[in-house]
Amino acid sequence: MKKIVLLLVGLSSLATFAQKDFQGMAVYESKTSTAEFMKNMDSNKDITPEMKAQIAERMKKAFEKTFILNFDKSASIYKEEEKLDAPGQGGGMRMMTSMMGGGGTYYKNVKEKTYTVDKEVFGKEFLIKDSLPKYNWLLSQETKKIGDYTCFKATAVVAASKTDFRNFRRKEAKKEEGKTENKDEKTSEQKEKKTNFFDEVDMPKEITVTAWYCPEIPINQGPEGYWGLPGLIMEVNDGKTIILCSKLAMNTKEKAEIKAPTGGDKVTQKEFDDIIMKKMKEMSEMGGGPGGGRGMQFRMSR
Repeated sequence: MKKIVLLLVGLSSLATFAQKDFQGMAVYESKTSTAEFMKNMDSNKDITPEMKAQIAERMKKAFEKTFILNFDKSASIYKEEEKLDAPGQGGGMRMMTSMMGGGGTYYKNVKEKTYTVDKEVFGKEFLIKDSLPKYNWLLSQETKKIGDYTCFKATAVVAASKTDFRNFRRKEAKKEEGKTENKDEKTSEQKEKKTNFFDEVDMPKEITVTAWYCPEIPINQGPEGYWGLPGLIMEVNDGKTIILCSKLAMNTKEKAEIKAPTGGDKVTQKEFDDIIMKKMKEMSEMGGGPGGGRGMQFRMSR
């Protein structure tokens, strides 16, 4: 009897996805670890324990996000859910959260294998248009339940984004052989270098991504830029960030408009990364760095 029930469910699902105007909606909860960010403040004597606690709470709220994925058979729109009760944030924090996967609209067309993202960074709007990354997914027979759905595990090693600061790692302190460090003998140049964000962190070249996909929902889609599995990706974990599907709805009465954004200065992903890294380094040298208190506007034309 159990096999018959499963077969009927399967046939029902196939009929649903066969509809010409099929559309679905998935809600994802994203949480990013703030441990590395807080480590970066440990050496700053100007930050009191009370200030550190306040910053930790603000960052925790900023890096816990809710996203909505609207999808059909060939395309999807992934966008952060607006929160009316979000605390006020300065320019540095807004820029930081943008570099942490928030803000803008992420459009994927898996049929054409392209994506379009609109982002506002440092007061300038960008429209990133490029080809979807190819994931060499390694499929596993390992399963787990996410809600009522049985999901299968898949892993892939991917190139780390230069402008996604969720990936950064604090550098380990290096001691030269035969020398001991005297804090009182540090030169002013060494002290100045210590304030530079990029002198104190490493960005990995590759990260390992674990995804859990659901074959019962035969849609080649997922959160953010993830795609390429034989079923909707319900969970993604890259070691720092976990994105988990908390709600799923199929063929709701209200249909979302799934179209690519159009506003902003058109750039490729590489062009965007190069522009942002250049500006971030300038800001870091000025003493701001990611999440710093100093804002910076783009003064350039393209």
